[in-house]
Amino acid sequence: METQSQWSSKLGFILASAGSAIGLGAMWKFPYVMADNGGAAFLFIFILFTMLIGFPLLLSEFVIGRQSQTYSTRSFSKLTGKKYHDLIGHLGNIGVFILLSFYSVIGGWILLYMIRTIYVLVAGSSQHDYEGLFGSLISNPFYALGGQALFIVLTAVIVANGIQNGIERASKIMMPLLFTAFIIIIIRSLTLDNAMAGVSYFLKPDFGKLSADSILFALGQSFFSLSVGFGGMLTYASYLDRKTDLTQSGVSVVLLNLVITILAGLAIFPATASLGIEAAQGPGLLFIVLPYVFDQLPLGQLFYLIFLLLFFFATITSSISLLEINVANVTKNNNNKRVKAVALLAIGLFVLGIPSTLSSGLLGDVKFLAGTFFDNMDYLVSNIMLPLGAFLFSIFTGYLLDQRLSHQQLVTKPYQEPLFKLWIFLLKFVIPLVIIGVFLSLILK
Repeated sequence: METQSQWSSKLGFILASAGSAIGLGAMWKFPYVMADNGGAAFLFIFILFTMLIGFPLLLSEFVIGRQSQTYSTRSFSKLTGKKYHDLIGHLGNIGVFILLSFYSVIGGWILLYMIRTIYVLVAGSSQHDYEGLFGSLISNPFYALGGQALFIVLTAVIVANGIQNGIERASKIMMPLLFTAFIIIIIRSLTLDNAMAGVSYFLKPDFGKLSADSILFALGQSFFSLSVGFGGMLTYASYLDRKTDLTQSGVSVVLLNLVITILAGLAIFPATASLGIEAAQGPGLLFIVLPYVFDQLPLGQLFYLIFLLLFFFATITSSISLLEINVANVTKNNNNKRVKAVALLAIGLFVLGIPSTLSSGLLGDVKFLAGTFFDNMDYLVSNIMLPLGAFLFSIFTGYLLDQRLSHQQLVTKPYQEPLFKLWIFLLKFVIPLVIIGVFLSLILK
């Protein structure tokens, strides 16, 4: 029996969608790449690509999801009558399961550091070899697997409570807390000596620093950063009422994602510049550089804990959407099966993620193709499955979906008519070629 869930408000949908899009890449990689490639000049290029590539793909998922009002492995055939079109949904379903299996590994690391930082605050102990600490934590099977399991359990508990009482409620709490924590950290960073040098390094436009690689990264990131290609936004949109303006909601999600990216840079670079520490990206930033930075400040461990909370919120809001795609496809809109489906999927995720979790320890010497188990999972999802999924969404919406259905979903005001025509043009002729270019560049890199 189908009992399709719904969001209780437009705000809940926007916050949950933005939470899905705002992930670790936006917070620990993008600000560094932006600062190193011309600051505001790079940001301008990224915004341009986002509006021409990422935003149309986001609307594509919104349209398919709300028009079909069902789970992603049935949405496509429901709209076209062709069963094989559902292969697009199945690709996304498999992709997000693999993605969450190794994404949860990093979520576990963040939880471990949160627990350790709370202990430091209570016990008053100190640690100076942060590189050694990070290596010892992630290589210890007990800690690494325990952290991953705890992260999956927390994600599962939220998703098991359903759309309104679980995902929407959690998003309405965590997203405002994320912004609040950012404001606290930014105020602290900007009050440090020489903080403006970091702001200048991050935001000062320098078109001379733009290179072919930086433009290619901005292009690829324009659809990676909005979490499109696997059906997460499709699934969220399937719970949406018919009254909500999809275009306005999409703009809100894009803007929130951009704001978070800029806030992350304003939180990180003033502090690193003030203390004369070279900024880093990825795990090195969060687990090695930032602990050292905050060690130099009064109440530094407290501010570092707030920073960890930022990354935790960004990680778990993304993981919630990833798990929800699988849950929707397993339960087939029967909410009576939700709790059981979540439990089984959580167990499966933990088991699949074990090799990735142990890639920094017991299985660190096992390497093939792209590297460790973790590296191969990441490469498969990021470089192959996600670009392929985005390409298929573009082709489906541009060529296979009846444009009258899309028109009903997107055009509610006269000024939206020319925008709709531009959207169709981009999906048909521009985005597929761009994705092929990005795909080939990633594969041949």
